[in-house]
Amino acid sequence: MSGLPTYDELPSMPDGGRSGWGLFGDDDELGLINLLTPQRAAAAAALVRRGARFPLDATWGVFDPPLNSARGNPRHHVIAQPGGIGFDDVWDNVYPQAGSQWDSLAHIGYSRQVYYNGVTADEVRAGRNGVDKWAAHGIVGRGIVLDMPAAMATLGRPYDPGDTVEFGPEELEVARVSAGVEYLPGDILLLHTGFAKWYTEQSLETRKQLPRQLRAPGLAHSEQVCRYLWNTHAAAIASDTFAVEAWPADTSPQAAPFGFIHQMLIGSFGMALGELWWLDDLARDCVATGIYEGMLVSAPSPAPGGIASAPNAIFLK
Repeated sequence: MSGLPTYDELPSMPDGGRSGWGLFGDDDELGLINLLTPQRAAAAAALVRRGARFPLDATWGVFDPPLNSARGNPRHHVIAQPGGIGFDDVWDNVYPQAGSQWDSLAHIGYSRQVYYNGVTADEVRAGRNGVDKWAAHGIVGRGIVLDMPAAMATLGRPYDPGDTVEFGPEELEVARVSAGVEYLPGDILLLHTGFAKWYTEQSLETRKQLPRQLRAPGLAHSEQVCRYLWNTHAAAIASDTFAVEAWPADTSPQAAPFGFIHQMLIGSFGMALGELWWLDDLARDCVATGIYEGMLVSAPSPAPGGIASAPNAIFLK
């Protein structure tokens, strides 16, 4: 077992919700990635039976224009080497949050004043809670696919991956039961919504409108969802949708901390969140084989103080 308390056993936070701070030490910068032990990596490796490989990073620049208009897409420059024997290249304008990403524990705080484990904004600027801490540790564990379109069909509910659809504990439990798995501490949950595949099928004109009126499926904005996720004792949750949680969210101070549950999942729990991953091929294989678990390996960039990173993730079955 993880040795972690249940959600309701955690201490209360002053602005609502409960706190995972200090469970791994007062100076911890890994959060729930601490649960990805060598023993759990070895157990995940035992799930690889076919040698099937599913890269989970979307192609750079595929979300064009970026879904958040404050971000940009990478630009590629090919440079001929002197003498004509080969080429170098340069990438610039790289916003990790514009494509497939891990959000580090420096990305969103529990509040505007304090981040995971009591870290201040000034400490974040000095490098605390950066994605390089996960890079040094490595992210390796059992991945579980939660197929939300299938869960909604089981429940007899309409579903549109291009609209705001909130998944609460009931929907998540239906997906888990359909996957035929029991949660284990340190799992990496992959929330398949179909959003990324839907996005690639839209016209350029439709995509141009999305940053101004974005609607996307994801986790419900509620304490019940936070309780459910903490009690799974998962290390991380990643999705093929914009923010893991349903969008739009309410990021106002008055709605905190459940109007925008990044504040709870990252800022309070220390949970790794992955966004805009490519899960379509993996989800189709899960349906075809009836196997929804495997080994997930991710190598974030060792960028000192990095706020986010491409996941560089692959799922093995």
